[in-house]
Amino acid sequence: MDLLLAFVVFGGTMIVALVLNWSMAWPLVVGLLVFVLTGIRRRHSFFSLMRMVYLGGRTSFVVLRILIFIGILTALWRSAGTISFFVYYGISLITPTLFLLLTFLITLVLSFALGTSFGIAGTAGVLLMVLAKSGGVDPAITAGVIMSGAYFGDRCSPASSSASLVAAVTQTDLYTNVKRMLVTGILPTLITLGIYAILSFRNPLGKMDSQILEALSTSYNLSICAALPAVAILILPLFRVPVIHAMAVSIVIGFLDTLFLQKESLLFTLKACFLGYAPTNQALGNVMAGGGLVSMVEVIIIVFISCTYSGIFDGTGMLVGSQEKIGKLADLVGLFPTQIVASFLSIAVFCNQTVATILNAQLLGGVYEKKGGSSFDLAMDMENSVITLSGIVPWSIACTVPLGILGVGIEAIPYSFLLYLIPFTYLFTKRIWVKKY
Repeated sequence: MDLLLAFVVFGGTMIVALVLNWSMAWPLVVGLLVFVLTGIRRRHSFFSLMRMVYLGGRTSFVVLRILIFIGILTALWRSAGTISFFVYYGISLITPTLFLLLTFLITLVLSFALGTSFGIAGTAGVLLMVLAKSGGVDPAITAGVIMSGAYFGDRCSPASSSASLVAAVTQTDLYTNVKRMLVTGILPTLITLGIYAILSFRNPLGKMDSQILEALSTSYNLSICAALPAVAILILPLFRVPVIHAMAVSIVIGFLDTLFLQKESLLFTLKACFLGYAPTNQALGNVMAGGGLVSMVEVIIIVFISCTYSGIFDGTGMLVGSQEKIGKLADLVGLFPTQIVASFLSIAVFCNQTVATILNAQLLGGVYEKKGGSSFDLAMDMENSVITLSGIVPWSIACTVPLGILGVGIEAIPYSFLLYLIPFTYLFTKRIWVKKY
């Protein structure tokens, strides 16, 4: 009963935070307090609980390093003209009937390179939405396409904090997971490409607002050098270069591009790295501004506090009863269908992809072990469920934030085909991948 009350308080605080537009860090702090109090009520000492908090939080350190690098990258990719390069040449080289298809491909490539759905939605996504609206393409369809592309990398990019978090909580190798995610993502991605090709022909881009493209071309030097920061992230991991090192190389190139290609000052570039990029062209201010280390502070706090929960749940055995019920469900319907059910419940209650990821690992880790599933099976199932499904639960911040950035509502969710095609196709093809690996 005490655990149920703790979850009710936590979930209620989450709902209040969503309604009042508060930071998700506040309900997470409240949740941490109520779970610590629950542990004390269950006769665990305060000092032992603090050790559990530390051990759980320690699992987030590898993710936090990546988040720090992502903050700097998202600023330098703006200031170096990297994002502008892909958007400008991508749009310039296609016919109007391929706009939606190209939108998916642009956001897919950028999200795989950068690994952040929010970052892609807030940069390339906003630019593409402006072009869609000016050309008469349905904003809901366009936003759904952008969501699909943005979450491609969120799920399987070596630079993704979500992928790193899954690897950390399941104690698996990130690159092995990425390889498996790419393979299991082939079928749903091809189906999604086909659907968006049809939608592109049915929703061609009309007269396009050329002011955006003109602003990009006049504000940035869009030579091939502007694309090098992305090339580094895309190519180096193929040679097993650690993601941190690949991101460091991308940062160095982006820094040099900003200085020498875009002719910005050293002080301006350093300020962008820490406080975010602010373009001198006011026409692009609302679109390209942002990033920087400061933009990751809230996310870092959220990830760290979320990870402390795993230490408390594991150390106190709070979830033993729930694990038994989950195990019975797995006996009836199988591991992956149970993963889907647990994912929806976790996301629906806590409205947070990070918390849902931690909770699923805690609830299902022992179940997979008992039923002969490996930690890699657990990681693959989580990547194909909780990570993508977070983007289609209407009140989850993984859904509301990018859609809010794009200026549309939940009417875009039905067009985010990749997000539900991934778990759907994997549900019927998992046995193939299990045998393969």
